[in-house]
Amino acid sequence: MNNPFTFKEFSVNQDRCAMKIGTDGVLLGAWTSVNHNPFSILDVGAGTGVLSLMLAQRSTAETIEAIEIDDNAFEQAAENFENSPWGDRLFCYHAGFLEFVEEIDDEYDLIVSNPPFYTENYKTENKQRDLARFSDALPFEHLLHGTAKLLSENGIASFIIPFSEETSFITLAEKAGLFPNKITRVKGTPNTEIKRSLLSLSFTKTNIETNELIIETNRHQYTEDYIKLTKDFYLKM
Repeated sequence: MNNPFTFKEFSVNQDRCAMKIGTDGVLLGAWTSVNHNPFSILDVGAGTGVLSLMLAQRSTAETIEAIEIDDNAFEQAAENFENSPWGDRLFCYHAGFLEFVEEIDDEYDLIVSNPPFYTENYKTENKQRDLARFSDALPFEHLLHGTAKLLSENGIASFIIPFSEETSFITLAEKAGLFPNKITRVKGTPNTEIKRSLLSLSFTKTNIETNELIIETNRHQYTEDYIKLTKDFYLKM
């Protein structure tokens, strides 16, 4: 039985996607800056397509393109796009990122990715889930080099990664000519360790604006910051 994940302005079917909608994707979709009024957006590793759909709701971008390598996820993202209020602005490519980078001459004003980042040395029996979760499917180095190639001169690239990978990710980004301008470090509760880093990168070196986001004070007691960030999306916020 397929129960779609329902947001305020759109629904997402996810029964054929290995990686279901989670806090990471929603955080990135809500946090990513669209203040520079991007004309074109690229979502790398679309999964359900939730990031593209959130950015369609939040921006006036005329072109929002997504790439997804997994057959089932690609088909589902394409359907989710068609069924949304913004179907005419959304398009999904069935491709790997490196192949896409080689073939595309376009530039994008905003590139977003919630990349696969489990670097542990084991694999599960579920190949589809492994592809979605393990970073050898899309190493950070490939992601960042491809991003640098496709990003427009004044564009922004936005990612969510494990906090433990933040330093090495920034080092790889700088090798590709991309610099962090804003970093938000995410904690589940006030007393837990920092779990995720939200990063906004561009070709311009600036002072880095850093802050912290705490999701809950207690179970299902969301912080004002988190509610403010996600209230346009979650039904119960």
